[in-house]
Amino acid sequence: MKRLVICFITFVLACITFNACSDNVTYAELLDNEKKAISNFIKDNNIKVITQKEFQDAGCVTDVNKNEYVQTTSGVYMQIVDKGSEDIGDTIRNNDMVLARYAEYRLEKDSAATLVISNLDVSHVAQVDIFRYQKIGNSASGLFSSGMMYYVYSSQTVPQGWLIPFNYIRDGARVKLIVPSKMGHETAMSAVKAYFYDIHKFQLYR
Repeated sequence: MKRLVICFITFVLACITFNACSDNVTYAELLDNEKKAISNFIKDNNIKVITQKEFQDAGCVTDVNKNEYVQTTSGVYMQIVDKGSEDIGDTIRNNDMVLARYAEYRLEKDSAATLVISNLDVSHVAQVDIFRYQKIGNSASGLFSSGMMYYVYSSQTVPQGWLIPFNYIRDGARVKLIVPSKMGHETAMSAVKAYFYDIHKFQLYR
């Protein structure tokens, strides 16, 4: 009888362990889910993906009428809706303060993108995201000093994906970005989630 009880307990524990293991999602599976979420978003929004060479051959612009996005070497998909100012003096440079007006959406594998943050309708400057852009050589970074991204995610670090367009735009530009987790904020990286950004304006804050 005692041996039967022990066997039964062992069986129950084995079942619990199996169920716990089956509920765990591996990092590879999370990456696969992220890849599917990006693929579905591209398909659902009729996005035409062009190569880096095609982008450069076109003069580093994307055809908005064709809904073109260039897939960068970093994995970020970028559409330049408006390059911004035509004045070369308005190029975004090292140590510039940049204001961003945007909407952030989280991409899901089996559902539509979910709106997470938007500061498009806010008027108070504390809710508008402002960060310092820093670039040394080929290395770029950004630190938020205020805004909703800083408040919601409790991090000063600007998503690396946001900085990709700065090689091609100037003050007042509008861009759209599909940012994979590895190029996103800390929450995106830890959850292995891709995000879509419609950044209505990158504006020099002087």
